[in-house]
Amino acid sequence: MMNIPDSSQTRFWTSRWEAGKIPWDLGGVPPALVSFLNRTHTATSVLIPGCGSGYEVRAFAEAGYEVTAVEFSLAAVMRARELLGPLGACVVHANFFKHDFGGVRYGVVYERGFLCSLPPDRWPDYRARMRDLLPAGGRLVGLFLYGQEPEPPPFPLTEETAAGLLGGSFRLAHAEEAVGDTVPVYQGLERWQEWERVAD
Repeated sequence: MMNIPDSSQTRFWTSRWEAGKIPWDLGGVPPALVSFLNRTHTATSVLIPGCGSGYEVRAFAEAGYEVTAVEFSLAAVMRARELLGPLGACVVHANFFKHDFGGVRYGVVYERGFLCSLPPDRWPDYRARMRDLLPAGGRLVGLFLYGQEPEPPPFPLTEETAAGLLGGSFRLAHAEEAVGDTVPVYQGLERWQEWERVAD
């Protein structure tokens, strides 16, 4: 049986950040996000879980969003704060699943690489957290990984697992084909999707 490393643990990611082994780091903002920001013009509050280097923090802030970003690897937090300057104050060092958001709900939650970093047995926790953080009409948007990965992580979705995970609480409001401008480890796997939270 394959020994899959536990990517739900902080030390898994911290060791990679400290060693500079971060092949998921795009080095900038995904073009699909730039397109989204250019066509929506509905600045609101946004939450970015697992923000990594935090490139998207600046993109959302410059588009008028009120940004909160959460990252549980201290090495990544330090890198993000260094890159972001004053905007580094938006980055919270915390465990997304344990952090107390104080009842705050967000207009948008941005996804890129966070869901696929979690073992599938943690996906129900992800769904529950998104249900709590997004009101009806709020959107879970970003780049979702689909396909097959022989040596996870990452853990990509399939059409069936996505429907089972998000269907019922969310409806797929907008989707685009596989994104070309991405890192080699995600090549041909990332899709831009916008899932709208539906009323319970």
